[in-house]
Amino acid sequence: MTSMFDQFEQASLRTKNNNISTAEMSTLGYINMMLDQEVPIFSKSKKDFTPSDRITHVAIANKQLAVAMANGMLFRMNLLNPQEHNEISLIKYTSAYRLTNLFLDPTGNHLLLTFGQKTPDVGPELLYLSRKSDKLKTTTKFHGNEFTAVAWDLLNCLDGTGPILLGTSKGLIFETEIVTEGDKFFSSGLEQYWRQVFDIGKGTNIPITGLEYYRVPNTDKYIIFATTPSRLYYFAGRTDSEEKPLLQQVFNRYLNIPEPDTYIECKSSLRYSRLQFWSENLMIPNSFVWITEKGIMYGDINPSSDGSIQAIKDKTRLVSYPKPLYEDYAVSPKYPIAIALTQFHVLLAYTDTIKGLCLLNEETVYEDNYNEAFGKLVNIIKDVRTGDIWAITENAVFRFKVTKEERNVWQIFCKNEQFDLAKKYSRSNEACYNQVLIKEADMLFNNKQYELSAQRYAETQSSFEEICLKFIQVDQQDALKLFLRSKLDTLKPQDKTQITMIVLWVVELYLTKLEEKRLESLEQSASYADIQKEFETFIALEEVSECIRKNKGTIYELMASHGDKNNLIKLTIVNKDFEQLIRQHIFKNNFHEALEVLKSQNNYELYYQFAPILMQEVPKHMVKVIMEQERKLSPLKLLPAMVSCNGEMHAQEAIKYFEFCIDKLKNTDRAIHNFLVSLYAKHSPDKLMEYLNSQGQELSLVNYDVHFALRLCHEHNLTEACVQLSGLLGLWEASVDLALTVNLELAKKMANMSPDSDLELRKKLWLKIAQNVVSGKDDIQQAMTFLKQCDLIKIEDILPFFSDFVTIDHFKDAICDSLKEYNEHIQNLKDEMEEATKSAEQVREEIQSFRNHYTLINSSDSCEVCNVTLMIRPFYIFPCHHKFHTDCLVSELGPSLGPAKRNRLVDLERQLRILNSQVNVDNISTGSTGMSAKEIVKSEIDNIVASECLYCGENMIRNIDKPFIEDYEYEHIMKEWQ
Repeated sequence: MTSMFDQFEQASLRTKNNNISTAEMSTLGYINMMLDQEVPIFSKSKKDFTPSDRITHVAIANKQLAVAMANGMLFRMNLLNPQEHNEISLIKYTSAYRLTNLFLDPTGNHLLLTFGQKTPDVGPELLYLSRKSDKLKTTTKFHGNEFTAVAWDLLNCLDGTGPILLGTSKGLIFETEIVTEGDKFFSSGLEQYWRQVFDIGKGTNIPITGLEYYRVPNTDKYIIFATTPSRLYYFAGRTDSEEKPLLQQVFNRYLNIPEPDTYIECKSSLRYSRLQFWSENLMIPNSFVWITEKGIMYGDINPSSDGSIQAIKDKTRLVSYPKPLYEDYAVSPKYPIAIALTQFHVLLAYTDTIKGLCLLNEETVYEDNYNEAFGKLVNIIKDVRTGDIWAITENAVFRFKVTKEERNVWQIFCKNEQFDLAKKYSRSNEACYNQVLIKEADMLFNNKQYELSAQRYAETQSSFEEICLKFIQVDQQDALKLFLRSKLDTLKPQDKTQITMIVLWVVELYLTKLEEKRLESLEQSASYADIQKEFETFIALEEVSECIRKNKGTIYELMASHGDKNNLIKLTIVNKDFEQLIRQHIFKNNFHEALEVLKSQNNYELYYQFAPILMQEVPKHMVKVIMEQERKLSPLKLLPAMVSCNGEMHAQEAIKYFEFCIDKLKNTDRAIHNFLVSLYAKHSPDKLMEYLNSQGQELSLVNYDVHFALRLCHEHNLTEACVQLSGLLGLWEASVDLALTVNLELAKKMANMSPDSDLELRKKLWLKIAQNVVSGKDDIQQAMTFLKQCDLIKIEDILPFFSDFVTIDHFKDAICDSLKEYNEHIQNLKDEMEEATKSAEQVREEIQSFRNHYTLINSSDSCEVCNVTLMIRPFYIFPCHHKFHTDCLVSELGPSLGPAKRNRLVDLERQLRILNSQVNVDNISTGSTGMSAKEIVKSEIDNIVASECLYCGENMIRNIDKPFIEDYEYEHIMKEWQ
């Protein structure tokens, strides 16, 4: 049940809203009806929290609450989880000091408590309390300084505080960084470092009342704000490194700058001022408010500016405090003790009331009085991380909810002619957005910016007739045209009547303008070309061209009434009405005009449709037109038109077109090539051979049907072409036979073109030619000349072709020459045999000398494998002077031998062991060699083992790519390794 105090508190709340009337009937076609009462911009709710004593100081950040109470207790609570809270006693310090303020960092993890002097003999103190600890810690470096403002690192995510600035009651600014226990490696105190970085007071007791700093995103630039009761300081600069103290580099820039160039001054008799910022994110502020005795300084912040205070001054204005409801304000005026800034409003906290002020129009939109049950207002705080606003009285905590504060700012922006912002904040309400557009359009119209106003009017829902009359009355045809065109873009496809009316009106305006230019003889001017281009662009629009197609008669009449023949022709292009126009020209036998219309359009299907009749009537001009189109037309689709034509002239034009397709367009369609071959065969036989030669003699690469071409050539008795085509088909004998009926050279050419690999075929072809040369002529000289042209045919091959009456005397010279060649060949063979005999004899001599060769062995010689003295065991020595023990050589050579030799060697060694065990076996000879069985076995072992040196022989070279482990040994060796 609501308490009496709550009922009184709710009744005392007063809200103002600058809304459109509850039921607004507009002539613009909108009805703005609000069925329920609109939710106020600011509303508050009381938290379920009752302090144990009167609250004196408070700090809130990141949903963490810290309050100091009159009983000397510090109470901390998680606002998301009220059960998570604790109390810490401050009596030890409050008995000797006076608590002056609490400062909580944006993360809610670090709390600074400032204590001022209670007695002259005790100096100010600064205490630190971590969220994770209940133990207050004394800062050793700042003893004796009373701190009145703290600037936290808003983006800090470390366990420590990061770089922070502290302002004192004497105008000093210190930079330090407080670290937790885990971060302290080298520092002896709580502070990792500390240094005075600036002195605003210059030795005077001017307190710093506000202090904030930000880093400009993605740069090394920092901006710093500091306030005193009467001045707002602004510092901006870059840091070259992360060396600590970090921000001293920014302040150093202002040591040599005149002090008035660093601040905005507002005379004030108050000992305090309040500074607060608003930003869309934590990165950089967008605006700020600074309250002084004279009023609220409200300004925008541009972090990309040059860093001068003038950039802040230019965007700062003074907003007056709300007027009080009582009359004695002039006698004892009251000033806010705290503020909370939103995007467009500021909440001003007095000791007994909170007022909400719109910063755009300086109107009070909210007022809330606090009764004695809750006590006096202690503070109003905005949580930097969450954006929540909290009001704290001596006995209660309230949370403010901000609901759609931008709902009415469009009216203010609109009134101030800030139409871009007005449109931005009114887009959610179509009726409001329309009002903004109308006001902007009216302003532009009154300023005689007619074309811009036309664009704005087109976006509104204003009366169409009214706007058109406006432009007609001031004789602004261009603006009217622009309005109509823009209005056309806003219409929907179903608005056919409106679209038709506007299209016809715009066409009329364009035609009128063009006619005026023609009457002024400006048809060749740039202005006329611009209007014509704009008109063509307009009629090319999809919705316009569709409307014109449906109203062609009316459009044609309009153009005819203005005498605009050029656009009348161009309109046929837009309407794609060429087919009917071409048919009319052909019906009247105006073939050249029909061809011109065909050439002026882009519908290539009409070429195929009208090509037969135009090719028949004007073949030369038709071929020229289609050749100009190049690849845009398909020769295959034009082929029926060419086939249907008769006559020599038509054939020559068709040949010209198809030659163009083949030579220029590189066409490879078989139908095109076959038809061209047929035209050549009938009308231009002289060009046929050129074409066949250009296609080459590779059957797979020609583009025409060879069998079809051969049949055509036979029908038209084109023997030379038949010869080439027969060769292309591989009919070499028929080709040579046919060539012999033409001339001998052609036959020789075809014989030479036959496959080089088929010697039998080539000889057969040359024999055919030889028979043709010799038979019936008996010309021995000509036959001998022919024999020199082909190496495959000899004199004996052509003798059967001579008649029986030719005697041997006729061949005397030829036979002698042939026998001479044979004798030379025989002599060459004898020379080669003698050379081979000499080489064999030399080899035998070298073998014999090698048998008598000897080598000296020293007693110190060792085996190449085991390095043991060579003569202690049977050994082998090779001509290359490599020496091996027999058993070492066998063991080393074994892996490099093939399986067959290896098995044979093992078998021979077994036989040798058996023979060694027998008695008198050396004296038993076997076979025709006279050698004993033991000697035979030893000799065969020597042939395998000692046929070549282990290191120098070919066996080692042959086995260079042999793997160290054979496939069949792999599994066995792998198991051994395991």
